[in-house]
Amino acid sequence: MLRVGLTGGIASGKSTVASMLRDRDYPVLDADALAREFLEPGQDAYKEVVAQFGEEILLPGGPRGGRSGAVDRKKFAAIVFTDATKRAKLNQIIHPRVRQVASDWFAALNYPGGPALAFEDAALILESGARSSLDRIVVCWCRPEQQLQRLLERGMSAEDARLRIAAQMPLDEKRKLADEVIDCSGSIEETERQVDRMLAKLKQS
Repeated sequence: MLRVGLTGGIASGKSTVASMLRDRDYPVLDADALAREFLEPGQDAYKEVVAQFGEEILLPGGPRGGRSGAVDRKKFAAIVFTDATKRAKLNQIIHPRVRQVASDWFAALNYPGGPALAFEDAALILESGARSSLDRIVVCWCRPEQQLQRLLERGMSAEDARLRIAAQMPLDEKRKLADEVIDCSGSIEETERQVDRMLAKLKQS
């Protein structure tokens, strides 16, 4: 079984491609959703994050202004996306845990008669150094102006959108490090054709 990393910049079409892979019955692990789960109250990573960044990142709650316990994701994002050092500290807490879950997930799927391909869907595969644990890397991309427009359509401000884009490795650099690339700047049908070609090629490798 090939362990395939599916990555790309924010709003580059990665989630659309992941959905297409699931529609074709390929297992896909949403590592970004895992990272969000690790920030839920009660998780060890949550405790580390609160200890590192302070309770001011938590949502206020209750009639007396007590803490509800949940991370205020919008406030926290504003902190880590404007400060590379703080973003690195967050990644040091979250990424090892994501890697362990992904490793266990791939191992559980690697059995006789199991899937030929399994995909880890994660925005920061290349930035986090996870490439070494994967057999192939697929990078989804689109034109920079499309990336920005898609984020604006999601309700993000132009400033926040640019900060999110700047916090990731440029798409051109990601494409250079890819084994396969999928251009998500065109129609859904065009993207689907590329996905099918990519799958056929990976199954032959």
